[in-house]
Amino acid sequence: MSIYLQTGIVLFVYFLLFFITAIIKKDNSIVDIGWGFGFVLAVWYAFIMSSFSTVNLIVVLLVSLWGVRLGLHILRRKWGKEEDFRYQKWRQNWNNFYLRSFLQIFMLQGALLFIIVYPSVKIIAEDVDSVGILGLAGIAVWATGFLIEMIADRQLRKFIEERSGSEEIMDRGLWRYSRHPNYFGESVVWWGIFLLALDTVGGVLIIASPLLITFLVRFVSGVPLLEKRYEDHENYQKYAEKTSIFFPLPPSD
Repeated sequence: MSIYLQTGIVLFVYFLLFFITAIIKKDNSIVDIGWGFGFVLAVWYAFIMSSFSTVNLIVVLLVSLWGVRLGLHILRRKWGKEEDFRYQKWRQNWNNFYLRSFLQIFMLQGALLFIIVYPSVKIIAEDVDSVGILGLAGIAVWATGFLIEMIADRQLRKFIEERSGSEEIMDRGLWRYSRHPNYFGESVVWWGIFLLALDTVGGVLIIASPLLITFLVRFVSGVPLLEKRYEDHENYQKYAEKTSIFFPLPPSD
């Protein structure tokens, strides 16, 4: 059985367990906690089942550092909270709720995760023993994205803790240049992994990883949902008029 099929089965079982837990807790949004940790599980499983190399270890550490930070960040944000508003809306509107939850939330996330993590697993499976200039550039791009995402999340968390009311809008730090710098940083992370994979193992399919995560955060599950949530927020709309929606740019004021 190929390492790719094995990793896919591991992810299936992983998200199945999250689905069962969500039924018990009546909270589908716990899947968000599993997202980051799922990447960690995938690369460590591939690493354990493959031959050791320094490059393999580097890939595992890069993905793990990103996944653990994101998982802990979401866990901290969600701890003690009720089901997220997005999942509450689906719970109210969906027929065949449990079947649709299983397929459209848990299994879909598992499938998307597999596509995104594929270049990392490919590097590990092919036992790469050296990295060239492009691969080093990929590591630098990964580090840039990781720092942007981490700093943006930290700035937002501090702002939420200190703000005096819901009318205040985060428009400082990295958020002065992008309305969603954390999502931008997340996409940059996976473009970095892509460059590393392009340098070491190549293949046409690896481009699907950064394209998919960028598409998801920019046009599906990240930016659009938050933009819609604040479409009637007067201060946010004033902020939106002068601030780039995704790619960091100087404000237009």
